[in-house]
Amino acid sequence: MTIETLLIANRGEIACRVIRTARRLGISTVAVHSEADTGAPHVDMADRAVLIGPAAVGESYLSVERILDAAAKTGADAIHPGYGFLSENAGFAQACADAGITFVGPPIKAIDLMGDKARSKLRMIDAGVPTVPGYQGEDQSDGVLLAEADRIGFPVMVKASAGGGGRGMRLVEDPAKLERALKTARSEAKNAFGDDRLILEKAVVQPRHVEIQVFADSHGNVIHLHERDCSVQRRHQKVIEEAPSPAVTPEIRAAMGHAAVQAAKSIGYLGAGTVEFLLDANGDFYFLEMNTRLQVEHPVTELITGQDLVEWQIRVAEGEPLPLSQDQVPLNGHAIEVRLYAESPAKNFLPRTGTAHLWRTPSGDGVRTDAGLKQGQEITPFYDPMIAKIMAHGATRDIARARLVKALRETVLLGVETNRRFLIEALQDRVFADGGATTAFIEEQFPKDRLKNATPGPEEIALAAVLLFDHGKGDVPAAFRGWRSSGQTPRSPMTVKVGDDEHEVTVIWSGGEDYEVILDDQPFRFESMCIGTNDAAWRRDGATSRALFCMHDLTLLIRTDACDFTAEETSYIDRAAEASGSDGAVLSPMNGKVLRVEVRTGDDVKSGQLMVVLEAMKMEHEIVAPVAGKVAEVPVVADQQVGSKALLVKIAPPD
Repeated sequence: MTIETLLIANRGEIACRVIRTARRLGISTVAVHSEADTGAPHVDMADRAVLIGPAAVGESYLSVERILDAAAKTGADAIHPGYGFLSENAGFAQACADAGITFVGPPIKAIDLMGDKARSKLRMIDAGVPTVPGYQGEDQSDGVLLAEADRIGFPVMVKASAGGGGRGMRLVEDPAKLERALKTARSEAKNAFGDDRLILEKAVVQPRHVEIQVFADSHGNVIHLHERDCSVQRRHQKVIEEAPSPAVTPEIRAAMGHAAVQAAKSIGYLGAGTVEFLLDANGDFYFLEMNTRLQVEHPVTELITGQDLVEWQIRVAEGEPLPLSQDQVPLNGHAIEVRLYAESPAKNFLPRTGTAHLWRTPSGDGVRTDAGLKQGQEITPFYDPMIAKIMAHGATRDIARARLVKALRETVLLGVETNRRFLIEALQDRVFADGGATTAFIEEQFPKDRLKNATPGPEEIALAAVLLFDHGKGDVPAAFRGWRSSGQTPRSPMTVKVGDDEHEVTVIWSGGEDYEVILDDQPFRFESMCIGTNDAAWRRDGATSRALFCMHDLTLLIRTDACDFTAEETSYIDRAAEASGSDGAVLSPMNGKVLRVEVRTGDDVKSGQLMVVLEAMKMEHEIVAPVAGKVAEVPVVADQQVGSKALLVKIAPPD
């Protein structure tokens, strides 16, 4: 069987990734997209594109009916699900089979079995794969779960039985907090997977998260392509992945690889899969779960083996045997991948939205970027906040790490906050550099003080004034652009707003390449200033400095070596027209959907009390009372969509 037309039932970078390989193989491609993704890169790349619904995933990317309808309209004879969305949905795989469409993925029974954490764990026990002690029973009552947690012993992990990716997962160290964790985990699991069943596992303290890439064909061959270390995580979601693991010896690799192959064989597996393990400090490992799809981090395996895993998936789906035997699988050098997220590390990695006003990806020896973003595209609250995967390969781990740091420094995204600076700092952290990062790495190495955003100093503010001045030259009448007397250098007084603070500055420019800025009576000279469309370079104190910037309306977005920030000239703003906030207002930190409202008008609340639960970018976010008081107003209800900074609750002082 030969695939002629492949529909990719996904979006973003993974859709682009699959399309690239399919086109190289001469396969016609079909993209599907929501209204929010009209004009997205994967839509532009495909040979054909079909609109399947509005932004909400339930009406677009999770709609089996609409995706199969798109396949029928375009004559697609195969569907690649990517990762996430319907990729591990046995019902979708069955629907493809019923429609006579090849599902580029594993057998339906394998998806169904391994998608249930309780049943899969029992099967692994039968297959002799090491597992973590826990509870995966049918009785889901709070009483039974509380009793089982006591039996297992704290700390325990609460997990969604039907899913992964950190959703529905909670680490509980205090028995008093288990009941609330069960409630939020059930809700998150129900919203993410349509199934609120939970399992409990003994928490392995400070383990490494190590996974094995397996592949199986219809000719009875099952092999592994070595391991990946995915220990650096936040909110149980991976941030940095690498291959091979710095903690895995050849002996552990052989034992773990054998266990992963046995796991795949025990369920009659076919195609690409990943068996995830927890590795403790003694070298013992325990089965965590099996992902019956291509993983986000598959490129690091491609980089060390020189193989195209998407091509392997397609070849296996066409009935071909695996191209390599176990002994032929190479392991060349080292590869590291980071996930560039639209999020704020300083605010507990809270997702961010915005528009990519300036977007540049890196290049260089051993560097690869998988992205599904283009300049001018909006990053919405409807989907996962991952923007791109940036990878580097080298002969050694240190070379790969150095190349990746350089690549991140070359990566530019202005218009939405990202974790780029955090990733650089994490890669340069001594614990990571020495190969010692466990799943506790971020928590231990990055306390809140270290995650704080750097703020612009006087020199950055002075630079912003020069760029705003340069942008305004010729656009503002001379009467408003400073004054000039005979024989004197033009001086332009300005008010520059950075964050919530306004600064009175004077820009002095005589028409050449040199500028002087007076800020708080302190002079700053910018010599040989060269200002391009989005780049600026200058000399100061004998050294050359550079910055990147862009203008959006009247706002300057700027990135220096020190920090990222925005600035605007407010010299002529009518102060009477400025809006002001009000005390006691609890505002939404992002665009999202209200899942639950836990308070009513008139309630007395304590500081830290849960008031509202929001869903944004596929995660739940608890909004708690910042102070004690009485609820004066609750203008939102469950299932309501709210914008960033929308009023959620207003708290009045206590009686």
